[in-house]
Parts: sequence; structure tokens; C-alpha cells
Amino acid sequence: MNKFLKEFKDRGFFYQCTNEKELSDLLNQKKIKAYIGFDCTAESLHVGSLLQIMCLRLLQKHGHQPIVLLGGGTTRIGDPSGKDKTRKILDENEIEKNTKNIENILKNYLSSNDKNTKPIFVNNYSWLKDLNYISFLRNIGKHFTINKMLTFESVKTRLDREQSLSYMEFNYMILQAYDFLELNQKENCILQIGGSDQWGNIVNGVDLIKRFSNNQAYGLTTPLITLASGAKMGKTENGAVWLDKKFLSPYDYWQFWRNTDDRDVLKFLNIFTDLTIEEINKIKDNDINELKILLANKTTEMLHGENEARNSEKIAKETFSENSSGLNLPSVKIKKDQLNENFNILDLVIFSKLEKSKSEVRRLIKNNGVKINNEIIIDEKKIISIELFNDNFLKLSLGKKRHIKIELN
Repeated sequence: MNKFLKEFKDRGFFYQCTNEKELSDLLNQKKIKAYIGFDCTAESLHVGSLLQIMCLRLLQKHGHQPIVLLGGGTTRIGDPSGKDKTRKILDENEIEKNTKNIENILKNYLSSNDKNTKPIFVNNYSWLKDLNYISFLRNIGKHFTINKMLTFESVKTRLDREQSLSYMEFNYMILQAYDFLELNQKENCILQIGGSDQWGNIVNGVDLIKRFSNNQAYGLTTPLITLASGAKMGKTENGAVWLDKKFLSPYDYWQFWRNTDDRDVLKFLNIFTDLTIEEINKIKDNDINELKILLANKTTEMLHGENEARNSEKIAKETFSENSSGLNLPSVKIKKDQLNENFNILDLVIFSKLEKSKSEVRRLIKNNGVKINNEIIIDEKKIISIELFNDNFLKLSLGKKRHIKIELN
């Protein structure tokens, strides 16, 4: 088996492949170009996209050239895959802003040092915006049958649930197939990689290329990554785990990985770090907390740099010390005029977003789980006064692992 495909499988990236044996033989003969698409529905990607990013890095590692397709055009339509309703339609300026920001995030992960593996960034809006509808139907649309399109999971699921599917969304799979054809013709791209929910769309592209130009192309998909708890990767109680420090600090990103379930640690070391499989096998029996710190350091270093990773580990060690002052903690600002005679400890915790429910905060207080400046709070009606702020900040702690600095603004 080809080395790229073998590592792809060994690390847990593999789900399905079209003509796997043929693709393996081809990869043994030459270096190729492969692409992954990212729709631009938000200003930042979150860790749910990280497996696809690691696939791009693996392509580079094995000498292949990745193409990053930014879906400036298809974002204007909306991918129905995995959705039970139509996506919100974004305005033009928002899509442009999202596209630029996502490109910058991806550049953090991909190396441009080698011209042979330097990532190629393309925006499908450049070829979709000026399509002639009649010509598109004559040249491309004729290769698709409604019968087959209705069998694809993204469409079938919505129809089975009797949930509306707009004609606009129904066109998405044709446009994605056309993207593959465009990249095949202009960039000699012969492989598309995507999540398992994209299988139908990818196969459509492979078939379109074969019918339109008689070229051979391939599709490769990755599994849906879920946590051991069953939760979807990338989501937490506090929201998405963003890959942009504007939305999530390096420290909070580090903490997300540090708090990985014991059952997921080895799997995540294989999927989300550049440690070799041999290195991971050597340390797999080490203390689980050491492995979690290693995972947090490697993932944070990849996105935010080595200094931020080390600083996050340092902050964590200081934070979990009972005597830490809180100087280096993540912070939120509060206005002085919010601190009135009715603003109590319950309000402060909810304001900090460490908890969402006042009943849960009351339970924590009863169990001595809430502290201000390392002092246990026993009164759920305790008023938060300016006097509690030393040098204009106080340290709020919930349990042993959740700490935040509240700063006066």
C-alpha cells in the first residue's frame, strides 16, 4: 500500500475511497494535487474542521500539493449535508470577510517553504459568479439525473423527514462536482478529500470528470469524529472551540485539549498532532495526565505557536495552585456601574460565563466550590462590591479547574 494511504489509515483518517487500489498505485508512481473545500459560513473554523486540515498537512508531509478551496461561491448557496433546514443566507461583505479570515487560519497550519508542496488557495466564486445558466445546463447539467440525486443522503434525509429542501440547495451537489471538474482541468487536481457526509458530492465530481473529459479522478473521505461521550467534535457547553484567538484565547484552546476524556487521548494524539505513530506507541502507557498535557501543547503549538503553548501550560499550573493570584488568567471586563447593591455572587458567576444556571451555582456554593481570591464563598447572597477588587481585578474560581479574572472597566 502507498505510504500516504497507509498513514492515512493508521492514524484513523480513513472512511471510504473510490478505486483505492488504483489510487494507491498512482500515488506510488508520482506526486499529485488534491483538494479539500471549506465553506465560509462563519468568520472562523472550529476544531470540527481540524481533521480536514490535518489531511492537508499529511499530503504535504508525503510530498503532494494540497489545494485549499474556499467556498466563496457555494457559501452563497448553502450545503444541505447534515442540515435539517436551509442555512441563513449571508450578505456579500460577510462572506468576503469570512473567506479572508479562514484563509489566514489555514495558512497557520500549512507550510509554504517547498514550492512543490506549497498550498494553492482558490475561491470557487471566481468561476461560479459568471456562469451562464443555459450553457451550464447544456454542458454540465445533462450529466446528472434527478433519480440519482434523490438517493444522496443529504437530500434523502431531508425529504424522508418531510423537511423542505430549496431548489437552491438542491443545486449544491452539482456545483461541488463542477468545482472538482474545474480544478481537474485547470490545476490537474485528481483527488478530493472530505468528510463522510460529503461522499455523495465527491462521487458526483468523480463521475462528472469521467463523463465530461474521460479523465480519472478519485475521492477519499474521513470519518465523523465524535468524543467518547458521544458529543460532536468541536462543540462544548460553552460553545464552539474556534481556531481564531479573537474568539477563543490560546489558553482556552489549550484547556480544551487538556480536558480531553481519558478514552480519547491516544486517538487524538494520532489524529490531531504530528507525532509519529512510532512515537505515540512508545509513550502510550505513560501517565494519562502527561499525555493530555502533551496533546494540549502539540495542538496549541500548531495553531498559536510554541510560546503560546508553553505560556498556556504555565498559566494552567499557576491557576491550579490554591495560592495563585490570577494575574495570568483569561479575563472578562465588568463596568463599575454594574456593581450595585443587588449584584451578588450568583450574578457574577453567570456574568463570567463559567456557569449558565444559578441553581448550579447555588449547588457549588453549598459544596464549597466557589471562591473569590482563593477564599471560599458560603453565602449565595454575597454582594460583589468594589472592595473585593485588588488592583482592579478579582479571581473567581469554580471547583478546581475553572478560574477567571474579572477586571473592572
